[in-house]
Amino acid sequence: MLEKNTIEYEKAILIGLITQEQDEAKSKEYLDELEFLAYTAGGEVLTRFTQKMDSPNPKTFIGTGKMKDVKAYVDQHDVGTVIFDDELSPAQQKNIEKLLKCKIIDRTNLILDIFAQRAQTSYARTQVELAQYEYMLPRLAGLWTHLERQRGGIGMRGPGETEIETDRRIVRDRIALLKKKLEKIDKQQAVQRGNRGALVRVALVGYTNVGKSTLMNVISKSEVFAENKLFATLDTTVRKVVIRNLPFLLTDTVGFIRKLPTQLVESFKSTLDEVREADLLLHVVDISHPNFEHHINSVNQILDEIDSMDKPTLMVFNKIDAYEHETIAEDDLVTKKTTAHNTLEDWKRTWMARVGEDAIFISAVNKENFEEFRKKVYERVREIHITRFPYNNFLYPEYDAYGEEE
Repeated sequence: MLEKNTIEYEKAILIGLITQEQDEAKSKEYLDELEFLAYTAGGEVLTRFTQKMDSPNPKTFIGTGKMKDVKAYVDQHDVGTVIFDDELSPAQQKNIEKLLKCKIIDRTNLILDIFAQRAQTSYARTQVELAQYEYMLPRLAGLWTHLERQRGGIGMRGPGETEIETDRRIVRDRIALLKKKLEKIDKQQAVQRGNRGALVRVALVGYTNVGKSTLMNVISKSEVFAENKLFATLDTTVRKVVIRNLPFLLTDTVGFIRKLPTQLVESFKSTLDEVREADLLLHVVDISHPNFEHHINSVNQILDEIDSMDKPTLMVFNKIDAYEHETIAEDDLVTKKTTAHNTLEDWKRTWMARVGEDAIFISAVNKENFEEFRKKVYERVREIHITRFPYNNFLYPEYDAYGEEE
């Protein structure tokens, strides 16, 4: 109880739109994810506001009437933070702050904040800092409203705008410095990747919080940080793994998410290079999530953006132990269908078994169906290795030729 009382969550509300491109169901799904992001960042979501619009209001994102409702709720419940599901323009953010008189955050800013919390190494912190400065640069004028620059009068003539320009120059210089620092580290990382020898490279990819780090820990017997929050892992982890007598390199990468800020895609270039240079991708999917199909599409979209969609891929449907969905019983009562009703043979008969080139159903936490998973990974790595080094084919026989591994 004492530990619970020491945690202080910021009161927050969420705001999203329902448009032709984003119907009510999809808007709810995005806001569910935004609420999880807010919780990860340390926020307590009190309520949500949504509005049907053809397109966002260029001045205040939502309409005037809805903004009055939001203002009344913010004042009544002493809300300190309002979070918008889409990226706000600098003008929108400035206008909304004037109306609501509280902290205004958009989805991009929230994700950047979580990345800043999660960054452990100097390299990750540098990447996040660069993304934050690039996000901040066009919004600098709004950050200096406390100087009352627009009022004029005694002491307000001239230097105000000069100071903003000075700040912009300082930020641009900082961005240039960080980019040079990252270029240097990226070169070092490239050399390190080149020095790893001829081992086959396998990369774990997937939506955030699907269990990649847990799977990494089980396969490589390592201690990669894993937690039931979004973006628990930012730093790329590479481990040498041996299945039977076949060694390969396994990489745990940062999780993907819908509407991933472009600043992060650019600043995490080296992390994504691990995916680009991989020989095999293990696309991990949280099958217990109600919208896992959308997660697959989002990951595939980012893989396509970084020219990695054509790589050999093994679909790994994780968390089969947590899967459940509603069914109607004979007495018309709604019951829960859990993993107890789904055997591995049931899973193999579903459409998911035919997604991509190959698919496997596992529970990384319970190590369920793990021997078959290891076998499939071994076979796929062996195919790549033999193609690359046909002369030592005899070193890596068929998986079934070996007994159970101790």
